[in-house]
Amino acid sequence: MFSSSASQTPINRFDAMKALWAALEQPAAALSHLTLSGSEPVLPSSFAVGTAAQVSIAASALAAAELWHLRQPGRQHVAVDMRHAAAEFRSERYFRVDGASAPELWDKIAGAYPCGDGKWVRLHTNFPHHRDGVLKLLQCEHERSAVERALQNWSAEAFEDAAANAGLVVAAMRSFDEWDRHPQAQAMRALPVLTIEKIGEAPPQALPAPFSQRPLDGVRVLDLTRIIAGPVCGRALAAHGADVLLVTAPHLPAIAPLVIDTGRGKRSCQLDLRQTEGPEGHIALNHLLRDADIFVQGYRPGGLDALGFGPDAAAKRRPGIVYVSLSAYGHVGPWAGRRGFDSLVQTASGFNHAEAQAAHSAQPKPLPAQVLDHAAGYLMAAGAMTALARRMTEGGSWHVRVSLVQVGHWLRQFGRIENGLAAEDLSFEQVQDLLEQSASGFGSLIAVRHAAQLSLTPAYWGLPSVPLGTHAPSW
Repeated sequence: MFSSSASQTPINRFDAMKALWAALEQPAAALSHLTLSGSEPVLPSSFAVGTAAQVSIAASALAAAELWHLRQPGRQHVAVDMRHAAAEFRSERYFRVDGASAPELWDKIAGAYPCGDGKWVRLHTNFPHHRDGVLKLLQCEHERSAVERALQNWSAEAFEDAAANAGLVVAAMRSFDEWDRHPQAQAMRALPVLTIEKIGEAPPQALPAPFSQRPLDGVRVLDLTRIIAGPVCGRALAAHGADVLLVTAPHLPAIAPLVIDTGRGKRSCQLDLRQTEGPEGHIALNHLLRDADIFVQGYRPGGLDALGFGPDAAAKRRPGIVYVSLSAYGHVGPWAGRRGFDSLVQTASGFNHAEAQAAHSAQPKPLPAQVLDHAAGYLMAAGAMTALARRMTEGGSWHVRVSLVQVGHWLRQFGRIENGLAAEDLSFEQVQDLLEQSASGFGSLIAVRHAAQLSLTPAYWGLPSVPLGTHAPSW
């Protein structure tokens, strides 16, 4: 459970890993085969972001090793270095294509602004329809100065609510105390960092043969996610040998640099699931679902139910499916259907305020990485592989749920790091030893290799990242 306040003493990384592994109900014996090296701080933050990176990646890798153990006798060793894990949590910052840096991810009016009541809001305008909706609501031009003037006519929470009612993505900045009193935080308080629930009956199912050593050989994954958290889950599963098929649609906006970074190891197809566009997309996805093992989706709670691909429907069509759901604010509470991204959840749930206080800054201060996104991705992968192991041993269909808010509450329990903000940032030049070069559908790619080292089945991506829609919608 989440406490309303976290200790100022940073948690020991081994204790954090032990607690997460126990929450997954994984065998304690596996922990003796894990090495965690390095120490905080590895990035400039008052929060234990290096620990969150190391522990979430380690949980994913150790869950993969446990699947490997279920497929053949013996266990292998897993090692994760904290500095490497922290770099992987910022993988979108470090990659290069044909020697060129990734283009700017953020729209020019995205970011934090003071409102007329003296409080702050953060706008997320990277998608054109979100940007245009905010400008329409503010009745101003696409310029920071115009947005600044327009927001003086609003209180922070009033604009947050108006934006949410319009289907936009905006967050008012709160302190931890303010967030803990919020109805959404209250609704999520009793939930662990992730939940794994049996949602259907199915006989035990072994993973498919032939087994050629990699933990997820033969495992088929449908990845219906975008941006960072969900795609990181698919990328982590691909690193251990899963056949991951990314499913997007031509009408859905994407952020090109993130497609390059998180697309490693995946094939990519496009299907339009809108009912107005005819049944072809539904028919194709149903065919894919029938032979899938894991279904990963990042729609708002209930979003895929309306399209006929919610967890219960998926379990009926494909008994034994492992269904993984990602949301921003959780699946219960008044904000369950609210859109959100990492930067907004950081703002709404207290992190920007707390980090600003630690920095003695009057302005909101974000964490030094999209920590909630990346941690959520690896926790989703760990949950998916844990559920897959349960399917092997006891049968059933399973639903894994992770939200950015749950991950944020988990990070808070790690405590704070005194003088952590004084740590040196990790520049591109300082992570050269953590990079690898490969071909891609975009050019020669230099990117952070996977931080988890498995002694017998090294993690790697066997397929290059490619433009969206490169492949046919088939296994």
